[in-house]
Amino acid sequence: MMEKIKKRVMGMPRELKFFFAVIFLFGIGASMVDAVFNNFLSEKFMLNGLHRSMVEFPRELPGFLTAFISAILFFLYSRRVAAVTFILQAVGIICMAFFPINFGITMIWLFIFSMGQHLFMPLNSSIAMELSKNNEMGKRLGQTNGIRNIAMIVGGAVVFIGFKFLNFDFKITFILAGICFVICAILLMKMEKGEKHNSREHLKLYPKYSLYYWLCILFGARKQIFITFAPWVIVTVFGKSTQVLALLLTIGAVIGVVYQPWLGRAVDKFGEKKILAAESIILIFVCLLYGFARDLFSKEIAFYVVAICYLADQMLVSVGMARSTYLAKTVDDKSHIKPTLSMAITLDHIFSIFIAVAGGFIWAKFDYKWVFLAGAGIAVINLVSVMRIKIKQ
Repeated sequence: MMEKIKKRVMGMPRELKFFFAVIFLFGIGASMVDAVFNNFLSEKFMLNGLHRSMVEFPRELPGFLTAFISAILFFLYSRRVAAVTFILQAVGIICMAFFPINFGITMIWLFIFSMGQHLFMPLNSSIAMELSKNNEMGKRLGQTNGIRNIAMIVGGAVVFIGFKFLNFDFKITFILAGICFVICAILLMKMEKGEKHNSREHLKLYPKYSLYYWLCILFGARKQIFITFAPWVIVTVFGKSTQVLALLLTIGAVIGVVYQPWLGRAVDKFGEKKILAAESIILIFVCLLYGFARDLFSKEIAFYVVAICYLADQMLVSVGMARSTYLAKTVDDKSHIKPTLSMAITLDHIFSIFIAVAGGFIWAKFDYKWVFLAGAGIAVINLVSVMRIKIKQ
């Protein structure tokens, strides 16, 4: 088995090997940060649900700025821009490790780190599609996500073992993540430059891609609910530790190793419309169970239900690859792909920032369950919107 894997890796083109290595290290670093971030906020600054939602402004504002910053960097080739994104991530997370002087300063470091992450989002998909055959874009994106999931297993395991047995703290975790991001930047600088995009294509809204933009806006709104409030429910409502979140992320990554490549092949085989519709239907039930599990079950059983829903959401987020391949199949010109991906991230973050703040107020005024009820409503709207997808074969 190992010999077969080694043979496949050795047979890959050089650029693909380097890119997969970047995705692997990025997955390790990102999963380590994700595993400890909510506990870091809770223990360091003692935030409540409303205050936690306010953190999403500096965290998500870079997403709104993605199209604008991408336009400023138009003179750089895609893989050079990607290297810059990892330098930003490394600077942000290492400064958070050494200089969490107060809440305000920490939010500055978070902004820098998040700027790097958000700028890499469209590049992740566009570079993967650059390195794929036209009829296998879903397969390549599935492979990329699968590798990231293997990396998340490693990152989650490092956090779990480190906090349980090796006296890890938040500082050590952030430093290790920063090292991963620095190596990613070095690898990207060693790759070929990639595609250069015409500056005239940036900061444009193409009417033809309006459905794609709308689907991304809906995804951003529902994604924000889970990014902001799902782990916060586990940490504050159920009182779980850093190790529990790390374990859940690791379990999700283990499942994803098999699930992600399968999903990529399913997108190629069944088409984007069916996959996105299935995602919407499943998400409706996930949101309802997440919000109302404590009303339906005992606290212990409710936690297990919520944990399963948390894992299901990790799987559903990956369906975003179907939106990317849908765009790639509908563009008039391949040069439109990266700018449109960037603009979509900017649009979805206009709404996701609002959702984060509004969700915090809803939690404070009513209860967290109503936040997830709103998520179910967004999933219904998404299902109706997906039915409008038409792709010419």
